[in-house]
Amino acid sequence: MQILFVTEDFSGASLCARLAQEGHEVRAFVGNSTCARILDGVVEKVPNIGSGLNWVGKDGLIVCDDNGFGKLADDLRAQGFFVVGGSAGGDLLEDDREHAQQVFAAHGLNPIPTHTFSSAAEAAEFVEKNGGEWVVKRNGRADKTSCYVGQLPDGSDTIDLLCNDARRDGGKPVHYVLQKRVRGVEIGIARYFNGTDWAGPIELNIEHKKLFPGDLGPKTCEMGTLLWYTADENNRLFCEMLAPLKPYLQKINFRGDFDINCIVNEQGAWPLEATARFGYPAVQAQMALHETPWGEFLKAVADGKPCDLRWKSGYAVVVLIAAPPFPYCTKPCDCALNPNGLKIRFREPVSPDELVHYHFEEACRLPDGAWEICHDSGYVLHVTGHGATVEAARESANHRAANVIIPRAFFRTDIGEKFIRESHQQLKQWGYVI
Repeated sequence: MQILFVTEDFSGASLCARLAQEGHEVRAFVGNSTCARILDGVVEKVPNIGSGLNWVGKDGLIVCDDNGFGKLADDLRAQGFFVVGGSAGGDLLEDDREHAQQVFAAHGLNPIPTHTFSSAAEAAEFVEKNGGEWVVKRNGRADKTSCYVGQLPDGSDTIDLLCNDARRDGGKPVHYVLQKRVRGVEIGIARYFNGTDWAGPIELNIEHKKLFPGDLGPKTCEMGTLLWYTADENNRLFCEMLAPLKPYLQKINFRGDFDINCIVNEQGAWPLEATARFGYPAVQAQMALHETPWGEFLKAVADGKPCDLRWKSGYAVVVLIAAPPFPYCTKPCDCALNPNGLKIRFREPVSPDELVHYHFEEACRLPDGAWEICHDSGYVLHVTGHGATVEAARESANHRAANVIIPRAFFRTDIGEKFIRESHQQLKQWGYVI
């Protein structure tokens, strides 16, 4: 099958590579020229979307790997192309957090008080007036490191952060979002949707966003994830969070992976935000569980047809291996620790069968088969592990991570550990997992 992969910064590089590994003829359009070398030696690039469309035709598949392509996806579907990866309505759910909470409330979910401001100064003034613990976020494609979870009941730490941001923003309008903090276990519930109905099993995931083990340090895009599937449509979290949104996803003709990140406690579940696109590194963890080829599954989702997705039971753990300046520099920079050009090496040789558990992100393949970092941010690769238990999946992923050698690279060794220690029992006690 011919597949056109449409991306801005190659967020879905490892998914694109997997489709090529399955034997499909894959070409990619990369909107951001600084990311153009990613996957060189693996997939061919096209200079613009128009030439890509002429090549892929209306019998092939178009994959949009991130939000921001929703309107394009809608327009192409209207023209008869098969597109997976979201819709304009999906983009709005993710980009406008207050709008998302309104949609959640309209469909019977428990909304969390959410307020949007045009500047950090306005947000700080609100916290000064109201006090309390608030989560600071931004709308749109904002850097996840800007997120902050308030710790002090009077809000003084949040005010400090916002006032500091206000000085840095220099009076420029920047959309800030304050969301009332709800304490509990953070867990995601997700499932693919084909425009009409759900496709494949129900996914549950636990994200690990803090930079350091023990959930310490600043927020990152994500350091790793624990993920597993269930076929039980009576799952409480699915029934409370995702199932009520089916009519809305039909209305916006959403086709892709849809996730709601939630806070759960003894009183119930609250939706924090929607991820209306492929999740990263959720999709890498999904690769450790899927037995049905990705091309077959994604074509069915784009086509609006049911697909009997075959998948493994048990758990998947995915770990990010990063290098400085991650997580603070997402654009080309002249940082002294810039990793661009470093080789990705292995302690022990990796067989072709084993290599599918190594998911290269901002890297290219050289003529001699070696992998090289080809971007500045330090977002290098993910490794995955699968097992019947969380501990087995953890051991497998950590073993593979330890096999990677990159100067100054780092990764978290505790992905899934807190779930084993306390979160699983809490979620089980509240009736959200078995």
